[in-house]
Amino acid sequence: MSDTRRRVKVYTLNEDRQWDDRGTGHVSSTFVERLKGISLLVRAESDGSLLLESKISPNTAYQKQQDTLIVWSEAENYDLALSFQEKAGCDEIWEKICQVQGKDPALEITQDPIDESEEERFEEMPETSHLVDLPPCELAKLEEIADLVTSVLSSPIRREKLALALMSEGYIKKLLELFQVCEDLDNREGLHHLYEIVRGVLFLNKAALFEVMFSDDCIMDVVGCLEYDPALVQPKRHREFLTKTAKFKEVIPITDSELRQKIHQTYRVQYIQDIILPTPSVFEENFLSTLTSFIFFNKVEIVSMLQEDEKFLTEVFAQLTDEATEYGKRRELVNFFKEFCAFSQTLQPQNRDAFFKTLANLGILPALEIVMGMDDLQVRAAATDIFSYLVEFSPSMVREFVMQEPQQTDDDVLLINVVIKQMICDTDPELGGAVQLMGLLRTLIDPENMLAPTNKTEKTEFLSFFYKYCMHVLTAPLLANTADNVKDNFQTAQLLALILELLTFCVEHHTYHIKNYIMNKDLLRRVLVLMNSKHTFLALCALRFMRRIIGLKDEFYNRYIIRGDLFEPVINALLDNGTRYNLLNSAIIELFEFIRVEDIKSLTAHIVDNFYKALEPIEYVQTFKGLKTKYEQEKDRQTQRHSRYRRDSRPMEDDEETWLNEDDEEEEGETLVEKSKSEEDFPESYEKYMEAKKGGVGLHTSKGVIKVPFLSQAGLVGLVDYPDDDEEEEEEESPRKRPRLGS
Repeated sequence: MSDTRRRVKVYTLNEDRQWDDRGTGHVSSTFVERLKGISLLVRAESDGSLLLESKISPNTAYQKQQDTLIVWSEAENYDLALSFQEKAGCDEIWEKICQVQGKDPALEITQDPIDESEEERFEEMPETSHLVDLPPCELAKLEEIADLVTSVLSSPIRREKLALALMSEGYIKKLLELFQVCEDLDNREGLHHLYEIVRGVLFLNKAALFEVMFSDDCIMDVVGCLEYDPALVQPKRHREFLTKTAKFKEVIPITDSELRQKIHQTYRVQYIQDIILPTPSVFEENFLSTLTSFIFFNKVEIVSMLQEDEKFLTEVFAQLTDEATEYGKRRELVNFFKEFCAFSQTLQPQNRDAFFKTLANLGILPALEIVMGMDDLQVRAAATDIFSYLVEFSPSMVREFVMQEPQQTDDDVLLINVVIKQMICDTDPELGGAVQLMGLLRTLIDPENMLAPTNKTEKTEFLSFFYKYCMHVLTAPLLANTADNVKDNFQTAQLLALILELLTFCVEHHTYHIKNYIMNKDLLRRVLVLMNSKHTFLALCALRFMRRIIGLKDEFYNRYIIRGDLFEPVINALLDNGTRYNLLNSAIIELFEFIRVEDIKSLTAHIVDNFYKALEPIEYVQTFKGLKTKYEQEKDRQTQRHSRYRRDSRPMEDDEETWLNEDDEEEEGETLVEKSKSEEDFPESYEKYMEAKKGGVGLHTSKGVIKVPFLSQAGLVGLVDYPDDDEEEEEEESPRKRPRLGS
């Protein structure tokens, strides 16, 4: 079983017409009693489990592609493929399949698939009509050949017959020889016919034909035929581009000629699919599925061959991190890795995991740390793309690397700080690179992807690391531009908006760490300076930051806002905006409306006490009047509660008699202590009242002991906040005894 000839990957075609990797194992052909026939068995090389058990059916059409692939369908929508490590193993299994079906192993396909819709008609046809007679391959017959190729595309069975005819007679190479003759003679009509023929042959969607057409001997002539589109006045110059403009750069010499040939072929076939061939119509979209598979398997093979060549990759990394490497060479090395990572996206998840782990073991992250800090813009851009592949693959891997750095390096050269500085220093007027980097940072600091059960402390450790070593770098431009010398140009405003977006994300997801940071740095005050910016989008970002903080309804934040009088810049912005009905106006009013609807008492009292006179003239919304109403209702409630406990100089007996008489007349068993002082003594705001509630004393009542806050013996006695449902219950109870203050 360890024989590498029989080592295969099992693929199935999913609904999106993409190949899914089902695992790697070793294939064998043996008689299976349960299936009553010779079957293909693939057992996983990791644990010996059965990956595939497929009986070789006499009527199934098996196709051999690219020397190392066998493809077949087992049901209407269930396609399978075996990708062999070695050609010899593929040939062995192919011979076994052909032996079971009684076919010649020289064929590339064992059966002729018959479309169900044509099956009846096909059975009724005379035997001779099964064959497609190709006209002689001559200049005079090009039009007839083109008509034939075009006519068969609508019929699956005729496509199969034509493909077999083209293969059996070596017809493709003869056609390409005619192309050279037509081009030498400048025979435009013949060249136009050849365009139709080659395009039609590609639409036959047969891997065996692709192997011939995309071989080194033929591919440039195929490209040449496709230059002469009859719809164009002048032919395109695709061959000139492929041979002169597009240069293959070997950053490290590739000694494997097969690998080099595969890279060339893949690039050219991809060029044919993406650039030369017109976008398929709805009726043609499935015609090129095999071409897509051809490119896909080529890319898988290239990545696998490079990945297995550790000497090659080690040399690439060594040159990439060597300070003596020239800038031009380094740029090519980084671009190679960018292309390498792009190719890896064709791999299935488990293969992609192995690929990125290989790169991580070889030191991709330390290498990126070096190249991302360089002055060359092209190198930095390519390095950013590679970094994005790594973050998307495994944020935890990147976080684990950066948390190990402080032990061996300065804060300035930490990988995350290098990323932040690159974001801050982006020279693009539209900050395209900064936006990309901000998204990557957001992924790295998102607690949602820090919940891996294998490392439950990752969230705490990484966020502590980030706020200790990196947050000051992120907020530096914000703090610098909200001091005395404020830059209010468009690019700076865009950068500050990005930073604020990230900080707003932190407020929503990092409750503990960001709260400490905001309090210690008085960050909200600095952010609200930006409410004065001439760029409305930046003022809105600052407002959104405050809105997220208030949205948490956290009393720590509320006290911080009240103590710092931080509503003032917001209200000034509202008043400066005047009667203009715009987004800024709506956003500010929504902020106050949220406070009113959610009944955040401390903020309501602060706003009304300090700003109501300025806000009173605003009558086109009822928000501010509503805040005033909420404030007065709360004040009345507090006054009523306060009046229940008042102190005066009357004798105790009179006071008790008065209380009992009032209790008989009214059904509410209200508790009075002593006469209150005048209403002027009531705290000016709810916050002061909350501070007054800190002390307390026990009252003995029929309902038990109730804590009553107090200030001092001669001062204001605090209030008890009985829930409404308790008061309703008390209405049904007998009058309570007079409460007594504890000694």
